[in-house]
Amino acid sequence: MTEDPVMAVDYGPLRGLIGVWKGDKGMDVSPEPDGREENPYFETITFVAAGDVTNAESQNLAIVRYHQVVCRQSNGEVFHDEIGYWLWDSRADFVMHSLAIPRAVCVLAGGKAVRDGDSTKLEVAAAADSADWGIVQSPFMRDNARTVEFRHSIEVSRDRLSYRETTVLDIYGKTFDHTDENELTRSS
Repeated sequence: MTEDPVMAVDYGPLRGLIGVWKGDKGMDVSPEPDGREENPYFETITFVAAGDVTNAESQNLAIVRYHQVVCRQSNGEVFHDEIGYWLWDSRADFVMHSLAIPRAVCVLAGGKAVRDGDSTKLEVAAAADSADWGIVQSPFMRDNARTVEFRHSIEVSRDRLSYRETTVLDIYGKTFDHTDENELTRSS
């Protein structure tokens, strides 16, 4: 029996993500015209080992693909669906997070991974005006709910994953920190 070439890839700090994660302690704090709205949520995030890719014959990236589905605690309705990739460049020792949400917004964030024993913390950021780690959005979103900045921190320790994500929005005539955070456990 031969080894699966996808699993033979060195995923470095991303290896701990691979699997299916579920959590029901989520809190979404989002903007409203007259203030803010808090939505408790549950979610499933599926991270899949996707192999590696070489760019310009010199950069090698390990790839983990994911799909995140978030539902309101109050009625079970899906209110966030996100797909994307986590990538690791072992030579430069940095991580990247690319994502798309069906509101016509895409993000490419970059940062570092810090490993401490069984725990790994991934921290990435992007900004609308960054030449390196940017945000692309439709004209409607740019003009009505512009994403100005994105920050995401994930900590994985064995079968526990926690995260905090902040999307800074220019919406309703003000700047608002839209935050999401949750704690999940590996289900498979």
